[in-house]
Amino acid sequence: MKAIILAGGSGTRLFPLSRRNLPKQFLKIWGEKSLFQQTIERVLKVVKNKQDILILTNKDYLFHVIDQLREINILEEEIHIITEPVIRNTAPAIALAVKFLTEKTGIDHSEILFVTPSDHLISPVCDFIDYINQAKKLSEKGYLVTFGIKPTKPETGYGYIELGESLDIGFKVKRFHEKPSFEKAVEYLNKGNFYWNSGMFTFSVKAILEEFNRHCKDLYEMVKDNTYEDLIENFHNMPEISIDYAVMGKTDRAVVIPMDITWSDIGSWDSLYEVMPKDNRGNVKIGKVIDVNTKDTMIIGNKRLIAVVEVENLIVVETEDVILIAKRDEGQKVREVVNRLKENKELSHLVDFHTIVYRPWGSYTDFEKGERYKIKKSL
Repeated sequence: MKAIILAGGSGTRLFPLSRRNLPKQFLKIWGEKSLFQQTIERVLKVVKNKQDILILTNKDYLFHVIDQLREINILEEEIHIITEPVIRNTAPAIALAVKFLTEKTGIDHSEILFVTPSDHLISPVCDFIDYINQAKKLSEKGYLVTFGIKPTKPETGYGYIELGESLDIGFKVKRFHEKPSFEKAVEYLNKGNFYWNSGMFTFSVKAILEEFNRHCKDLYEMVKDNTYEDLIENFHNMPEISIDYAVMGKTDRAVVIPMDITWSDIGSWDSLYEVMPKDNRGNVKIGKVIDVNTKDTMIIGNKRLIAVVEVENLIVVETEDVILIAKRDEGQKVREVVNRLKENKELSHLVDFHTIVYRPWGSYTDFEKGERYKIKKSL
């Protein structure tokens, strides 16, 4: 089995902590290791060695990838890393990875591929590995396997998979469903045969190429008719489409394995709150925090003291240049803040950069800037 790790997402739903220049997969607020590093170590328990892993990222994140691999004692030459010239969603990314693995490493078309994002929290890892091994057996029979997460609440931030006919292992996929309204999510939860779409897959090279050919002809033709180098050069011409839309929602070979594990894609501040350790009043506190009669609140500080008095069900996040205060259960609306910032000429830079700006050669902080000048300090 080969593993394809997708590490190019921007993660702005965790603004202001996650920004385009330092997205959530590289942050370390949920432990000593980032989600990216945790993903690498988890996947190493599934494949045989480091050379069985291919990381897809973009050029802006390559130095983050290399630095964080070194922190867990992996050198860049020990693992495969490719950078997408432009972001074209998951179907072209997977197609590019397949082209690299078949052309540059010589894998057989019977090889099984495991595709996973790099920004998930998963435990226990031993149960996760068991599910992957089950999926490998199904993929060896020609199925395209996805993983459904047993829902714990009527979540509106995830897509859903509707289970169909039962198999010896897993279920046929009856239908993929978009992120629902709250009322529809309650309906899905009550029905019991709807699972959250995890965005992880296993399939053989042969199966995914056949399904690209059947359901996304333009993409398949580009992969078939180009060398890897030519595909990189013409990557901007690839259709911008997710693997769900391109293949999984159309194929009759899709199977889902329900996972009963602790899982989160940390897609919002609310989902982060759910997985973080809490005090006896339900508070998550990081940094210098004083709370008085506060409950069910998440406070994440940076350098300043944060004092909260007689509040509940809030999210408070402080960085050097932004303070976010939101009601819990409304964390998905942070994207509206990001959209408004993008439209604001004076503040749009906040979507991309922290006060500390990370570059391949190091980092710097902006002390002051005006219309015709900028003062920086290297760190």
